[in-house]
Amino acid sequence: MDTAVARDRALDAAEELFYARGIQAVGMDEVRGASGLSLKRLYQLFPAKEQLVTAYLARRDERWRGRLAEHVARQRDPRERIPAVFDWLQEWFGKAGFRGCAWLNAYGELGPASAPVAEQVRAHKEAFRGYLASLVDAAGLPAALTGPLFLLAEGAMVTAGVTGDAQPAAEAREAARALVAAAGADGISRWSPTP
Repeated sequence: MDTAVARDRALDAAEELFYARGIQAVGMDEVRGASGLSLKRLYQLFPAKEQLVTAYLARRDERWRGRLAEHVARQRDPRERIPAVFDWLQEWFGKAGFRGCAWLNAYGELGPASAPVAEQVRAHKEAFRGYLASLVDAAGLPAALTGPLFLLAEGAMVTAGVTGDAQPAAEAREAARALVAAAGADGISRWSPTP
């Protein structure tokens, strides 16, 4: 088996196990068993569990943001792309096996003790915020709208992860629509969130 295939098998197993049960609850031997790789091969690919965790988060980030962007791009109206983010979140929250935000879960388990994991989590959140900023800009809305939209999305993720309910995305979508409408009505140069 070539390295790319073995790496994908290890990451597939790690993603399924880490997301479902938590990083600390899953040992490398369990990842070995689920991947079908030998323990020696697994450690050749990822000499430390921390490396496997950061690789899993990096790959998940790429896929997660890609799926989100693909969904949002279906909207022709740039202002409708912002609520579409929350539509996609609602679909994600409603999927079987949803267990909250993988990056927040990882940070909660390892962030304070693992600089590489914390860095991977920050990179994901910064990229998501940057994506929202690009949607705000494309809609001709003030850049100051990005922060509140980001917090709405993040709050919905946390709440849905805790409650196991997709409803927080619908509530956040309506709040996002209200913010977009207020920003559009107030004029680009005058709108800013109140402290």
